[in-house]
Amino acid sequence: MFASDGIDFESADSGASATFPMQCSALRKNGNVMLKSRPCKIVEMSTSKTGKHGHAKVHLVGIDLFTGKKYEDICPSTHNMEVPNVKRDDYMVVCLTDGFLHLMDEFGEMREDLGLPSGDLGKEIEEKVATGTDFSVTVIKALNEEAIISLKKV
Repeated sequence: MFASDGIDFESADSGASATFPMQCSALRKNGNVMLKSRPCKIVEMSTSKTGKHGHAKVHLVGIDLFTGKKYEDICPSTHNMEVPNVKRDDYMVVCLTDGFLHLMDEFGEMREDLGLPSGDLGKEIEEKVATGTDFSVTVIKALNEEAIISLKKV
C-alpha cells in the first residue's frame, strides 16, 4: 500500500474501539453499558434465579448519558454486552459567544465547538459567565458524542 492508493494515514485514530465486551454478570450499578445502541449509565440492576433452561437473567435499567432517556434490557448473565468507552475531561470556561462556550484544557488548547447545555445547567453556566466567576465544566465523550454534564468552581 502506498499513499497514492487513496488511503489517508494522517487521519487514523488511535485504534481504540468505541465499545468493549463485558459479561453481563460483571456489570455493576453506576457503571456504563450499551442499551438499544445508546451509551447508558446503569441505574437499576437485578438478577433472576436460574430457570429450567439453565441461565440466570440480568434485568438492566439505564439512563442515556446524553439524552437522559430511560432504556431497559434483559440478557442471560453469561452473555456479553457492549460497554462504551467513556472519556471525561475538564475545561476552564473562558467566555460564551452566540450560545457556544469557549473552553480551554489543561494544556492551554482552546475549543469553541460545544454549545450551551439546555435546562438548569445551561442557565447556571450563563449566570456564572455573566458575573465573571472562574469555573470549569466536565465534558463526557462516548461514541463520537460529547456533552457538558457538570460545572465546578475553581
